[in-house]
Amino acid sequence: MDIETLLAKQEITDVVYRYARGIDRMDFELVRSCYHPDAYDDHGSFKGTVDEFIEMAKEFMPRWTATMHFMGNVLVDQVDRDFARAETYAVAYHRREFPDKEGKDDVFGVRYVDRFERRNSQWLIAHRVVATEWRRVEPVPSGSTRGAVGVWGTRDGNDVVDWIMDAKGPALN
Repeated sequence: MDIETLLAKQEITDVVYRYARGIDRMDFELVRSCYHPDAYDDHGSFKGTVDEFIEMAKEFMPRWTATMHFMGNVLVDQVDRDFARAETYAVAYHRREFPDKEGKDDVFGVRYVDRFERRNSQWLIAHRVVATEWRRVEPVPSGSTRGAVGVWGTRDGNDVVDWIMDAKGPALN
């Protein structure tokens, strides 16, 4: 394997991880940055352009109290000049809590199967299909919360990932 192929694989893997951060933090410009402007996305119940996907996500994602897309195996293969295939195994966790009625944990085992294209020296998603392998839905009792332990992730631009580089620790004597 040559250095150009290794660099392509790393750049593509970084895009996969950036997508997870963007969708979970509801940073839709970060999500958009993972796709070519003319990309196509097939999420099963949604099929359309990247712009249509972003608009759908802006409506869909706030319904959830929290989400976490855990990217597991990322296999980038068939790297051929400006084209590559990536298959990413993922567990997509969605939690919905309500103070006065039952919520749910909706967890999917999926594979993101992507055709990446390098344009203008940048590897981005050109075509994505989400293949669902399994789904588990469990009730969340009314009034349940995530609790008050530690730092909880937020989806409003004030998440720890947004401020960690400017964080100051306690002064040591």
